[in-house]
Amino acid sequence: MLLSRAKASLSSENPNPNTEIPTLEEFLEKRDFNGALTLVDFQRQSKAKSADPLLDQWIAYCLFHLGEYKKASEQYKKLISGKKSEPIFTLYLAACYFYMGLYEEAQELAKKSPDSDLKNRIIFHCAHKFNDERQLLSFHNQLNEKTENQLCLAAIHYLRNHNQVKHIHADQDESQKIPEDIGNPDPLTFFSLNFRGCTSILVIPTAIDIYKRLLLENRDYHALNVYIAICYYKIEYQDVASEILSLYLQHFPDSATALNLKACINFKLFDGKVAENDLKTLLNQTSSSFAYARDIIKHNLVVFRNGEDALKVLPPLVSLIPEARLNLIIYHLKHDELEQAMEIAKDIEPYTPAEYVTKAVVLTCVGQKSKSPVRKEQIKKAQQHFQLIGSSSSECDTVSGRQCMASCFFLLRQFEDVLMYLESIKSFFATDDTFNYNYGQAKAATGEYKEALEAFNSITSGTLRQDFTFASWLARCYIMTKQAKLAWEIYLRMDNSTESFNLLQLIADDCYKSGAFYYSAKAFDVLERLDPSGEYWEGKRGACIGAFRDIISGNEKEERLNEIIVLLRSSSHKQSEDIARIMKQYALSRPEI
Repeated sequence: MLLSRAKASLSSENPNPNTEIPTLEEFLEKRDFNGALTLVDFQRQSKAKSADPLLDQWIAYCLFHLGEYKKASEQYKKLISGKKSEPIFTLYLAACYFYMGLYEEAQELAKKSPDSDLKNRIIFHCAHKFNDERQLLSFHNQLNEKTENQLCLAAIHYLRNHNQVKHIHADQDESQKIPEDIGNPDPLTFFSLNFRGCTSILVIPTAIDIYKRLLLENRDYHALNVYIAICYYKIEYQDVASEILSLYLQHFPDSATALNLKACINFKLFDGKVAENDLKTLLNQTSSSFAYARDIIKHNLVVFRNGEDALKVLPPLVSLIPEARLNLIIYHLKHDELEQAMEIAKDIEPYTPAEYVTKAVVLTCVGQKSKSPVRKEQIKKAQQHFQLIGSSSSECDTVSGRQCMASCFFLLRQFEDVLMYLESIKSFFATDDTFNYNYGQAKAATGEYKEALEAFNSITSGTLRQDFTFASWLARCYIMTKQAKLAWEIYLRMDNSTESFNLLQLIADDCYKSGAFYYSAKAFDVLERLDPSGEYWEGKRGACIGAFRDIISGNEKEERLNEIIVLLRSSSHKQSEDIARIMKQYALSRPEI
């Protein structure tokens, strides 16, 4: 958005012949709007320039480009009410209102202004904000091939990528239903999502095509490289985005936008420490381009530092940066503060992919841990959100889109489909603990216990490894891969609790099913002592007889027979002594035992 092409009329007199004061044009060429504003304000206050009609316009212009939209709007209001008011001032005021989030006021002022390309662009963007498809189409047809109009069109394509999703309702596909027993889910299928946080960068191939065409026509429009890089960043071509961004940074190494994007790319490619170093480079600079980006930098540093100072930094930014609200939710999720996460998420009406996914994660976590009667509905809604994004044309071929589809099928317990999506993105998460956790669960659920065990053993997170669900899955995989002893050792390391009792039941049942009768008998023995019910005695009796049979056939160590007899005699059931006597007679016939 430009003012007049007329240059400000500044005095050529220099009170200090040894000091060169930059001209307004030089300040603007360097995009040093703070310097320009200081110079113009000084000139306006000087008696010599008190009558210059352009100075007030330049002040409003500088304020606008510094992101001081409210102050700029007040300046334009003064210009509109002045004697030398021009119709274009109303349109500039509309632009200020748009950036202040006052879309209705911006559209109303723009409609009152004379026809122009700028008017069309403002109303076009307002229509997008209002999701007014009819008006969008109408003003789309009014955009000509001028560079500014094509940039506007590319921006709308960029912003509307989330509207490409295919809306799916529960009654549209009867095959995609939450299992009826989801109200009491198997604790071994507890779902865990990897959410690293949303960096603040507000894309679809159409936008890339427009930017590339404009760049071919205008090789000196270096900023187009940043727009193209952001598009590739969004569709997760991080290497391509980094390469293209470097072309711009060669010309403008202190650009706040470019350095922030570089940090976000490196966050995806490497980790938060690398990304933070990129932002430190920016923080150490005094470039005027940093001023408008200060809040975004503060926000992204929280993400790069894995939530450090989140409760201090993010709440004031919620109304300024859309991702701040989502990252505040993620912070609470990571700290198992589900009520706080749900409180923030409940009023979000999802509009962007990030909002859909974040709300789906909250609903999943709350639904699986809650005993509320609405838990099944929460899980169902989460599954629909995941499917909505994962099947959308703009997200289906991205890593996050495939994660969403894997999540959708995970909640539906269609684990073969889960693996199809997870295996397609496995190379991106080779060392990611949460991914390996989900991958291991899906492998185990389809009976591929060896691969599941490899995934679980690759996990280094102490928090995950101490989780009961992890211990349960790991124990099951050990049992199903003929390593029941290691499963038993997991139980021995646990404190006495409800979880250890549940693990005992799993070991007892799974060992029995897999033929590891010795460890099944040991588990049933402990269970019977904790709860002397007939069910546990029957399991113990069967496991002891199975272990005895394995000893006779040579599939179990003979020295374990005495322990089996002790286990039987520890029971008060009348059959226990009869069975133990038979085993004792066999032992007496084998002196080596």
